[in-house]
Amino acid sequence: MASSRVERGRTAQADSIETPYAWKRLMAALALSTIGGVGLWSSVVVLPAIQAEFAVARGDASTPYSATMIAFALGGVLMGRLADRRGIIVPVVIGGIALSAGYMLASMAPNLWLFVAAQALLIGFLGSSPTFGPLLADTSQWFDRNRGVAIGICASGNYLAGTLWPPLLQHAVAAYGWRDAYFGVGVLCLLTVLPLSYALRRPTPRSPAPVAEAAGGPAPLSRQALMQGLLTLAGFTCCLAMAMPQVHIVAYCGDLGYGVARGSEMLAVMLGAGVISRLASGWISDRIGGAMTLLIGTGMQALTLMFYLPFDGLASLYVVSALFGLSQGGIVPSYAMIIREHFPANEAGARVGLVMMATVVGMAVGGWMSGVIFDLTSSYKAAFLNGIAWNLVNLVIAIWVLRRPRPKLAFA
Repeated sequence: MASSRVERGRTAQADSIETPYAWKRLMAALALSTIGGVGLWSSVVVLPAIQAEFAVARGDASTPYSATMIAFALGGVLMGRLADRRGIIVPVVIGGIALSAGYMLASMAPNLWLFVAAQALLIGFLGSSPTFGPLLADTSQWFDRNRGVAIGICASGNYLAGTLWPPLLQHAVAAYGWRDAYFGVGVLCLLTVLPLSYALRRPTPRSPAPVAEAAGGPAPLSRQALMQGLLTLAGFTCCLAMAMPQVHIVAYCGDLGYGVARGSEMLAVMLGAGVISRLASGWISDRIGGAMTLLIGTGMQALTLMFYLPFDGLASLYVVSALFGLSQGGIVPSYAMIIREHFPANEAGARVGLVMMATVVGMAVGGWMSGVIFDLTSSYKAAFLNGIAWNLVNLVIAIWVLRRPRPKLAFA
């Protein structure tokens, strides 16, 4: 009997799409995600230099970041659809060329608006966008036994970029100026992204797709649309809530008298804990599914947001920020897992890209909304309450998704 179990295990492994090549491919995807993530952070680092260079107001100097984030969100959908049709290597190669050209052209921009154009169109829309949502969707198609772990590892590149790039860029700007620093990033992207993309050259393996409801019969298109719409709304609401601490923790610490340096440290702690959360949540989702992982993550995020209200001491803020990072880091990757559990694999790029777009928009709206609430109330307490309210919407959606039966899987 024991021998029969061993034999069944060997047969399952032989039939698995999860090969040593899949893990090598995952490491290349992680590197690409980390490198491509520079597009989301570079304009933040050079903001003071841009303001001084072009003699503009702080609001105008912030435009490159906003334009890049919006373009990144839209580009993720387009590149995801392209990956579904032509394979991930096509959008990644386009992204590498666009990133390189974008940084080189931005370094030569004679005015702010040409700098914004290079940031938005080349760096955000075409350059960085393939290295997040589309890469997550592609990674999910190479794993079946450890899909959640693989998605978590790939998604960690986004946070690793936020940990590594700002200090590196800050040092380069201080030493050589922002124009030379930008040109250097362009050269680095050209020398790294294109060679790494070669590791993604193989076409995706044939995998089972959800073609029927658990109760039998084809899944109605209206039900698929409802699931996609609610997942997109969930991505927006969770990141709107997430934006309050991530975007405003530095300013919050300054208002409390602890200084912006302490706030920057808390942000680093938050992002570092987020990497741990993404890896751990991937392992968990392989065992309990994407929907339950989402429910646990969004529930913990709501709880830790509440902790910010009574605890505003320096030591307690470090602890709460670490807990917040541990709670929220696994939420976004769980959407990719849910989509793979409920939709055909050949639609993953576009569907994951749409939800990732919603998360980016949620971060942008949440950061802005929290600032407006602070201006109206002269306090962040109402902004934290606003984040908690949106988080509860996400919690309700997570419960609804958890109650939906998973479709049966079959090869098309």
